[in-house]
Amino acid sequence: MLEVNQTVVTEFLLLGFQNLRIFNIILYFLFLVIYILTLGFNLLIISLVAKFKNFKSPMYFFLSHLSLCDILLTTNITPNMLRIIITGGSTISIKGCITQFYFYAASASTECLLLTVMSYDRYVAILTPLRYTSVMDPRLPHHLALWSWVLSCTISLVIACLIHTLVFCGPHVIDHYFCDFAPLVELSCSDSTVVEMVDFILSIPFINFPLFFIIYTYVRIFITIFRIPSTSGKHKAFSTCSSHLIVVSMYYGTLITIYLTPSKWQLLNVNKVLSLLYTMGTPFINPIIYSLRNEEIKEALIKYLK
Repeated sequence: MLEVNQTVVTEFLLLGFQNLRIFNIILYFLFLVIYILTLGFNLLIISLVAKFKNFKSPMYFFLSHLSLCDILLTTNITPNMLRIIITGGSTISIKGCITQFYFYAASASTECLLLTVMSYDRYVAILTPLRYTSVMDPRLPHHLALWSWVLSCTISLVIACLIHTLVFCGPHVIDHYFCDFAPLVELSCSDSTVVEMVDFILSIPFINFPLFFIIYTYVRIFITIFRIPSTSGKHKAFSTCSSHLIVVSMYYGTLITIYLTPSKWQLLNVNKVLSLLYTMGTPFINPIIYSLRNEEIKEALIKYLK
C-alpha cells in the first residue's frame, strides 16, 4: 500500500485586495467609516422601533430584525477585513474560518427570509387592507421572525458541520477577504461532493423559493395598484412598499449576479467587488433607504435627536 505524506493545513491565508495594495490606506478608512455608519444607522433604527409606540406595526418589527441581521452580517466580516487590508493579508484558523462562514451564512439566509416575510406583509396590507389586522395578528410577526432566525441558523450549522468534516492538506491561500463557501471548499483535498450537493439543495428554500415568492407578491401588488382609480391612491399604495422593493432588488440582484458570474471570473476581483455590495453595501444602504423614504421614521428621528 502506497502511503502519501500529506501536510494537514491548520490555518488559511486571506489575501484580501492584493491588486489594490497602493490604495490600502484609502480603502481602510473608507470601509472603517462605512462600518461605523452602518452600525450607527442600524442601531438607530432598532432604537426608534423600540422607543416609539407608533412603530409597533409588523412592518417596523420586521425592519428592526433586518437591521439586527445587517449588524451581524457586517460585524462578522468587516473588522477582520480591515485587518487584512492594513496588513496586506492575514491568517485565520480553520475553525475560525468555518465559524466566520457559519455566521455569514446564517445572517445572509435570515435576511433572505426576512425580506420574504416583509413582502408578505406588504402583500396583505395592499391586497386585503380590511383584513390586515386580523391576518397579521400580534403573534404572527413574532413567529415569522423567530422561524426565520431558527431555520437559517440550523441549516447554516448543518453546512458548517459538513465543511468541518473535510480535510485540508493542500494550498492554504484564499484569494478573498472572508471565508466564503466556494473558495473554502475548493481548498479541500477530500471529496466535497456531498457538501456541495447539500449546499445546493438547501439553497433552494432559502434563495430560490423566497425570490419566486417575492416576485409573485409584487406582481399581485402591482396589478392591485394599477387598478386603483385615483393617482393619489396609487402613489400612497406604492410608497408603502417602494423601500422594500429597492432593498430586495439590490440584495437579490447582487446574489444573482454572483451566481451567474462564470467561475473563471470569480477568481478575479469581480467576485470581491460584488460581495462587497451585499456584505457592506446593503447593510449600509438599507436603513438610509427606509429612513429617507419614510416620513414616520424621519419625524421620529427628529424627536429622538431632540
